[in-house]
Amino acid sequence: MNMHVNTIEAFLEALIAELEIPDHRYEQAERSYKSFGEWLHRPQSTLRDLDPQVYCQGSFRLGTAIRPLTDEEEYDVDSVCEFRLLTKQDMSPFELKQMLGHEVNTYHDAQNMTKPVREGNRCWVLDYADGAQFHMDIVPAIPNGAQQRRLLQAKSYDTRWAETAISITDRRLPNYRLITDAWPRSNPKGFSNWFASRQSVVFERRKRVMVEKLQRKGVYASVEDMPDFKVKTPLQSAIMILKRHRDNMFARNPDLGPISIIITTLSAHAYENQETISDALFAILDRMDQFIVHDGQRFVIANPTDPFENFADKWEREPEKAEAFYAWLRQARADFRAAAQGISFQEMADALTPRMGYRLSTRAADRLTGGNRLLRAATGASAAGTGAVGAPSFGNAARQPTKPQGYA
Repeated sequence: MNMHVNTIEAFLEALIAELEIPDHRYEQAERSYKSFGEWLHRPQSTLRDLDPQVYCQGSFRLGTAIRPLTDEEEYDVDSVCEFRLLTKQDMSPFELKQMLGHEVNTYHDAQNMTKPVREGNRCWVLDYADGAQFHMDIVPAIPNGAQQRRLLQAKSYDTRWAETAISITDRRLPNYRLITDAWPRSNPKGFSNWFASRQSVVFERRKRVMVEKLQRKGVYASVEDMPDFKVKTPLQSAIMILKRHRDNMFARNPDLGPISIIITTLSAHAYENQETISDALFAILDRMDQFIVHDGQRFVIANPTDPFENFADKWEREPEKAEAFYAWLRQARADFRAAAQGISFQEMADALTPRMGYRLSTRAADRLTGGNRLLRAATGASAAGTGAVGAPSFGNAARQPTKPQGYA
């Protein structure tokens, strides 16, 4: 297959420029969870003596957050409130969540927030004012590193990520109001560290390059002081593109689409330090289904930091979710193959519009042609530039997804 390298890479970079969230959104998220953490450590706090630590998790922590589909949708800032001096023997999950809920409500009132505090199954939700366009989920948690290490060692599993494991609450579980060892497990810091390890070579190199560019301009900068969110790797970019493709494909039935943690995990497994977005995206599309296991009874996409957790656990009860994943992967391969074969930015935009959205695809093309649609239409391929032909390889990304061995 002929592929215009510079052209498709430029178009994917333009997509990312439209998809990525502004720096001030990352700064806003950081201010929000830090502000709540400081509130919990004020002298009057009922939880201060439990050493609460508030930190970010999810796409904001991984650097894969994307703009909402519409201006009406909100950014979802996921955070954890970990009580470092609590154990499972001290109270029930219900009691812990209620204790945190009291402080969430007092913080809400002290900040003069107008929208009421909401309770989720695992978290409390603070809705910020209209115009702020975001809400913050706060998950109560306690440390679980020692128990997690013992569990992993008993099965001879990798324990390098166990230290940051936590136990969380879930009001849907039957033992929610009991003092028990059987709390749900999580490890957002461990997953973040694993994810970082999958892109560390490229990430560190890009960070150094950014610092050197600033220094050449006479701006003081250091690698240590450069915020991680300012560095975007091909892995992060590829995941952002795939998430938006998923969002549009399942816009009418969002619950059916592959969840972000599955896309992120499989993408990180498939990534091999490619230096460009196009190389990373095509390699991920080609290989991501190879990291799904089927044991003859169920699909398994294991949490790389906790092999006891299966991100595809709903696929057994809801087989339509498995079929939806493979349908999405087939469509993504076809769409990006078609875009890669385009000889102009307009052809690439047209190939991706059905799943990436007209507005996003058009804006990406406009970035590369000065917004002059008449010029694009008149010049066609010449408006796209003169990309080289024949690389990077799309591999087998146009093939049908391979179902795991043992899958009927």
